[in-house]
Amino acid sequence: MKGRALVVVLDACGVGALPDAADYGDAGADTLPHVAQAVGGLKVPNLGHLGLGNITAILGVPPSSAPAVHGRLHPLGPGKDSTTGHWELMGAVTPAPLPTYPDGFPPEVVERIKAVSGHTFCCNKPYSGTAVIDDYGEHHLQTGELILYTSADSVLQIAAHDDVLPEPGLHAVCAKIRTVMTGEHAVGRVIARPFTGVPGAFTRTTGRKDFSVDPPSRTYLDELHDDKVPVHSVGKVHDLFAGRSIDVAHAGKTNAQALQATTELLRTLERGLIFVNLVETDQLYGHRKDVEGFHAALREIDEAVGMWVRLLGPDDLLILTADHGVDPDTDHNDHTREHVPLLAVYEDGDSHRHDGPMADVGATVLRWLTGREVAELPGVPITGDGFSTADAFSEVPPV
Repeated sequence: MKGRALVVVLDACGVGALPDAADYGDAGADTLPHVAQAVGGLKVPNLGHLGLGNITAILGVPPSSAPAVHGRLHPLGPGKDSTTGHWELMGAVTPAPLPTYPDGFPPEVVERIKAVSGHTFCCNKPYSGTAVIDDYGEHHLQTGELILYTSADSVLQIAAHDDVLPEPGLHAVCAKIRTVMTGEHAVGRVIARPFTGVPGAFTRTTGRKDFSVDPPSRTYLDELHDDKVPVHSVGKVHDLFAGRSIDVAHAGKTNAQALQATTELLRTLERGLIFVNLVETDQLYGHRKDVEGFHAALREIDEAVGMWVRLLGPDDLLILTADHGVDPDTDHNDHTREHVPLLAVYEDGDSHRHDGPMADVGATVLRWLTGREVAELPGVPITGDGFSTADAFSEVPPV
């Protein structure tokens, strides 16, 4: 039984197509290697020294001579979105794909959300979040109709200008819509998307809020909660689990905010799980195929990782992973069905490779923090000995 565990999800940082990727239109997807090729090689010395280049071939990231525990993880269930990805990490497997709406929401759903919200809607199509406000924002300002749209993921999104429906009102509308998106229409997330500006210069704000469906089964977070182990979330993790078994939620709407909150928790928290999502590789850069922005975000994360490792004590565990991919080489702008990386740093871990289901993350965290395992949940703990955090960074150059 140990003191602290830090699980950091590098959103959308996939490392290779899953065997069924072609079924999702994602054959050959390989997010991090393809981003690396596009920018002429990644510059992430800390992640490299931990073994990112040992997981798969990535330009600019040679294999480490002394890697941490490293490997690739895969989901046990269907899907390729943030909700199911985070659930899988904590042992909840979705038995069937969450509903998606490639042709927009059917009339019965639109009538249902009109009745519960008291608003009318425009658009009702799959759309890019930035393009939809450019194309429908002026109409929205003129008519007051809220912008309803979706994507390839299981999401219902509502965009509203602050002058039409201020952020608190938009959040309240989406919370009401969440209550009626049930049964066959239980989408993974209802997402509030506030924006500001004038026609031709609309800008989304940081007031996004996700209202997720409850996980489909018990999770490792529930196990920790039952053992009275504190669970702190950073970023959208709280929303993705609908707040279930999370004791304290820390803001992380930007990577800068999330990185700062995570560092402060490592400096002050004595016991518990810190579960972090770093959103910008997905939200700001991945969906927009902005490989330079993606790389810049990775470099900021890499610098923080170097600091976090040095803040670890002998009773601490650090796991770096992801939830899905968002390969810039695909012919769409959506998530990609991929393996996710695993880098695990702890005092007595060796340099072995560990490939397995994503649920191994939750299983490892539970045993680290409580000393026990749960046969009813998927996943097995990562094990090994001989590796120390000090050895891992004995040769790391200054960042």
